[in-house]
Amino acid sequence: MKKELSIFIILFLFLSIAVHFEAWMSHPIDQIKALPQGGALGLGEWHPLVFTFLAYLVAWAFRLIGRGAKKIFGK
Repeated sequence: MKKELSIFIILFLFLSIAVHFEAWMSHPIDQIKALPQGGALGLGEWHPLVFTFLAYLVAWAFRLIGRGAKKIFGK
């Protein structure tokens, strides 16, 4: 569970900085203050968690496929 939470937090930080790089570098406090007005698909302040969760599910699926392939091909 600790490993999965670490993966989620790292993914959250990576996506936050990657998507809003210019805003984080020029005015990070304003970026945090504007979070409740975030307009991503009408999700408001929940959009970072929702998008991170979706990205986490995709990463989890790839990890699951990788484990299955490792079992099948025996490496």
